Amino acid sequence: MKVQFHSFNKNRIQNLFFNTHLIFIISLAIILGLTGSIINIHFDTQKRDKNLKNVAETIAKSPILTGKNSADDNQTSVFSEYLDSLKGLLNDIDVISVVTKDGVRIYHSNHNLIGTPYDGSIPDFKNKSDGYYAVNENGPSGSQRRAYAAVYNENGEYLGFVMAIMLTRNIKKETFHMLLVFFIITCIAIFIELLAAKKISVKVKNKLLGYEPDVFTAMYKIRENILETLEEGIIAFDTNSVIQFVNNSAFCMLLGESNEALVGHSVDKIGDRVLSQTVKNGNKEININLTKSDIILDLIPIKEKNKAIGTVAILHNRAEYSKLMEDLSGTQHLVASMRANNHDFTNKLHVILGLIQMGKYDEACSYIQNVTMIQRANISKVIHTINDASIAALLIGKIARASELNVKFILREGCCYNSSDINLPTEMLITVIGNLLDNAFDAMNEDINYKSQKELLFGIYSKPRAMIITVDDTGSGISSENMERIFENGFSTKGEERGTGLYQVKTMVENHGGKIIVESQKDVGTAFTVSFSKEI
Repeated sequence: MKVQFHSFNKNRIQNLFFNTHLIFIISLAIILGLTGSIINIHFDTQKRDKNLKNVAETIAKSPILTGKNSADDNQTSVFSEYLDSLKGLLNDIDVISVVTKDGVRIYHSNHNLIGTPYDGSIPDFKNKSDGYYAVNENGPSGSQRRAYAAVYNENGEYLGFVMAIMLTRNIKKETFHMLLVFFIITCIAIFIELLAAKKISVKVKNKLLGYEPDVFTAMYKIRENILETLEEGIIAFDTNSVIQFVNNSAFCMLLGESNEALVGHSVDKIGDRVLSQTVKNGNKEININLTKSDIILDLIPIKEKNKAIGTVAILHNRAEYSKLMEDLSGTQHLVASMRANNHDFTNKLHVILGLIQMGKYDEACSYIQNVTMIQRANISKVIHTINDASIAALLIGKIARASELNVKFILREGCCYNSSDINLPTEMLITVIGNLLDNAFDAMNEDINYKSQKELLFGIYSKPRAMIITVDDTGSGISSENMERIFENGFSTKGEERGTGLYQVKTMVENHGGKIIVESQKDVGTAFTVSFSKEI
């Protein structure tokens, strides 16, 4: 069953992330922009007032105004030129005016008003110890910000006052320009943040492999449940051979009842030399035998864009693995047996059809009864003699094959095999028996003689902790010069790319503590005997 996940809105997380980021950025930009504007306006106001006061105070303390000859026409002319030049240097001061204590303007930026009576507000310096201050007033030029500074002579006598003025409309214009700059900066910041939010949202979406968080969470939980229920052990490592995941099966295989924590530790903590070395190599490995002989390892690198990002180790219980191989081998031999029997039965049907067409009905009936009886007897004898389904299937297939080759397959009397008598892998026994029988078929078909039928005698016997297999044929036999070489890897008298069967048989038998003996006589036949004996 394939588990599928579907998200109704493919871009939901991307849009949610983008919109949330957008609201946050716009709100933050507006708050920072407004706060910055208010603070800047406040400091500009203070700076403006200070500038107005400094200008007014500087003029009020001018020696031309406070000196003894301040009322002279010559001094007034010089004073007027001085203030005109000063006004020209001060771009942010719109009006400078000097008024006597009698209320007459002795200077004004607009020279037409010089000498005219002052009709505006009279400043009050009684509560101003420093002699100057700034206020908002209305004058001939409209709303304005004024700074007043008192003028005293050398004897401390009050002579009049000085006004430094900035028009409100010019102040508003400066404030507007400042706010415009803040607005443009805020818009640029929002635009940049939008691009960043878009890029980050796409990156987050890609990191989630296109899934929504809730779907991704469900997938993760299902994955955890699946991995924990597997009988195979699963261990995931990063590129530094540090364990990132261990399912319960792997933990039990490697550490049994131990309470040690493995996640976050190096592979060396497991304590298996073969596993540590294989993981650190980082290559794909199949069917590796660990130090613990009951565990088989498959190692598979994990790659993303052709770059290794980790490794997954799959641990198999050898007993379960062997049982599976036995089941598969038995199924394969059952299929082979069915194919062989199908071919054999087709030939027999052709014989029956020919007899019927020839009108020999009695002979056809006799032939059918004979074939049925022989086939039933062979299968029944094998099934009752061999209690291992895989080996029984192999023998049934070989009996059918013998019939095709005109070889009489004889199952020796007294044969009996019980898999519980001796602990030997079924796949090993199948390989040994299959190779010996195939070699016997090949030997008996080297010289085809239709006058006499070849015979193959097969025997299999077991008792507690012991077993014997015999295969005798009436083939061409083995010459004395070849007898000593028949178990060599690659040696064969049947052509190139042959000669591995008997070598494999001998190797497997000896690896499981058994012995193999061969006796042969030229043009008479060959006998193989395989024996196993397990010590208590």
